Amino acid sequence: MRTIKSEDITQAVAKAAIEANTSLPADIYQALKEAYEQEKLPQARYILEVLLENADLAQKEGLALCQDTGLVVVNIIHGQEVYVQGDLQAAINEGIRLGYRQGHFRASVVKDPFTRDNTGDNTPCIIHSEIVPGDTMRITVFPKGAGSENMGRVAMLKPGAGVQGIIDFVVETAEIAGGSPCPPLVVGVGVGGNMEMASYLAKKALMKPLGMPGPHPELQQTLLDSINQTGIGPQGLGGRTTALGVNLEVYPTHIASLPVAVNLGCHSTRRCTIEL
Repeated sequence: MRTIKSEDITQAVAKAAIEANTSLPADIYQALKEAYEQEKLPQARYILEVLLENADLAQKEGLALCQDTGLVVVNIIHGQEVYVQGDLQAAINEGIRLGYRQGHFRASVVKDPFTRDNTGDNTPCIIHSEIVPGDTMRITVFPKGAGSENMGRVAMLKPGAGVQGIIDFVVETAEIAGGSPCPPLVVGVGVGGNMEMASYLAKKALMKPLGMPGPHPELQQTLLDSINQTGIGPQGLGGRTTALGVNLEVYPTHIASLPVAVNLGCHSTRRCTIEL
């Protein structure tokens, strides 16, 4: 059994919160760069150039990539041989609180969806935890803005809809979203489980680096090609790059169900993973 102190978790999460908000992941930066090099439409090419400049400036100056620094999702892969000394949930939220104050990031969380009173420190975050063998803890800090989050969708398809039904739903989601989620997008797709599991899978898919091997790589490529054929383009103003990539997660499901969820990430799909 290995012990990790809650205060060490707090400091690591605070650092990750700052890095996630100021440094675009290398895989997404590279995808933007490749899109810029391949784009032919002048206004789309200009937008991609500005997005790259924005990423460079944010990292250089330690500024937020986007003014919407999001509602933070924290995903914990918790080795079953790790003992946390202290309150894990409190430690995670304190790390978010510290990171957002140190980074001077916008507080975007309201304590009640009806009264809309701001908590003032961007907490509480949303915490997911998975228990796995081992003696390490891997924490992904994932700030998610409302512009892209608001355009997510979930559907309980009939099994007979098949692969084509999944493709149609995912592409329709991108078409309905248009420019609202600030494309070019990173698209997370979750298939299987039940309604809430599919939604979690879609969010988890967004946390994966682009180009990682998935369970159905041909389907991922078909989804990416189909979304880009819509011509929505960067910021919804036309072009060949509506999405930078599609990540897919799957899970066993009921014989009578085909749950599908889509979670859209904007051009600043931010994440930072730490291991303790």
